[in-house]
Amino acid sequence: MFTKTMDKAPASSTVRKRYHLLPFFFALVCALTISPIKAHAQIIGDLEVNIPFQFYAGNAKLPAGKYIIRPLDNSDLTIMEISSEDNSISALFDVQQAEVNSAPPKNELIFNKYGKLYFLSSLFDENNPNGSKVPESQYEKRVSKASAEAQLHVSARRHRQQGD
Repeated sequence: MFTKTMDKAPASSTVRKRYHLLPFFFALVCALTISPIKAHAQIIGDLEVNIPFQFYAGNAKLPAGKYIIRPLDNSDLTIMEISSEDNSISALFDVQQAEVNSAPPKNELIFNKYGKLYFLSSLFDENNPNGSKVPESQYEKRVSKASAEAQLHVSARRHRQQGD
């Protein structure tokens, strides 16, 4: 019944209806191009760091030592891998976008400290205000409720891969 009514409608009214949607479509395109788009975490490439204490990265407990941190391939920069220099130890951890008011002057990792326990909190790439924040694990949440918090900053540098 509806199709019979549409078939009987004059062609000019169908064309007019299409033009009514044109301003809406134009406004939608403008709104999408003007609105700011949030970037994903910006640690791109490998970071090399010497961590002088035992620590947690996500749910993984890692010993002191030299590590290489890199975004996991095909993870949209939301999962990172930390591995020891000799690849004997490796762990994955989730990250989210982190922003600071000013870009850090050097690559650095920030750890939350509760008593003698250290938890990887954030990673920042030099001269880039967008970094990566490590969400608190359940264990860190429990520990943080029981003790006072402090932060410790550890410098990192770009890892040079073989053949560079």
